[in-house]
Amino acid sequence: MAKKLTSKGFGARYGKRAREKYAEIEDKQRKKQKCPFCDKKSKRISKGIFKCTSCGKKFASGAFYVDK
Repeated sequence: MAKKLTSKGFGARYGKRAREKYAEIEDKQRKKQKCPFCDKKSKRISKGIFKCTSCGKKFASGAFYVDK
């Protein structure tokens, strides 16, 4: 089961909705994404840049996760 990230570092600041959105984005970005070339797992290297662990290709997509 995947561990759900929380935004505990914010404390009581910024409001509940903003912290929930942040935790949701963090959770998506840390997961391995699907490579559009070979449909295997790829990893986020930096903002918008992903690298497939299987075929080794680098590709660009959304900032946090691969856009479908």
